Amino acid sequence: MSTTHVVVVMGVAGTGKTTVGPLLAARLGVPYAEGDDFHPAANIAKMSAGTPLTDEDRMPWLDAIGEWAHGRAGLGGVVSSSALKRAYRDRLRTAAPGLVFVHLTGDRALIEDRMSHREGHFMPTKLLDSQFATLQPLGADEAGVAVDVAGSPEDIADRAVTALTRLDG
Repeated sequence: MSTTHVVVVMGVAGTGKTTVGPLLAARLGVPYAEGDDFHPAANIAKMSAGTPLTDEDRMPWLDAIGEWAHGRAGLGGVVSSSALKRAYRDRLRTAAPGLVFVHLTGDRALIEDRMSHREGHFMPTKLLDSQFATLQPLGADEAGVAVDVAGSPEDIADRAVTALTRLDG
């Protein structure tokens, strides 16, 4: 499958955005951008210290992701971003109208278990509760699909492609 959509792989920390995103991009034949790479150093330091980001902290990050997505309009691409709040997704859509979201969803216990086993990531498990508290799932009027994170990353990417195909159909 190929696409000209710019797809945002979203969800709370630990759902596999960084793992599933590149797999999804490969299946769609488009480039992948890691959302964490758009964070200013101050945001990474704050999260590494176990402090949740504020909405104000997130704005330059969202704007940078939106700028990348805007540059991929009509060409296609996949970028990861937690995009937990409707307001964040609205800000991304303002920069890049036509974005499609793949919301990675799953059982909190499974996500916490996966987070506890990953290495070299700045987001501590103790921030997971704040992520779930902030999460506003996709609204019925938002272009996107929810994909469960049970199973292997390949299974998840395959389900995302299938769901996106149905969205286009």
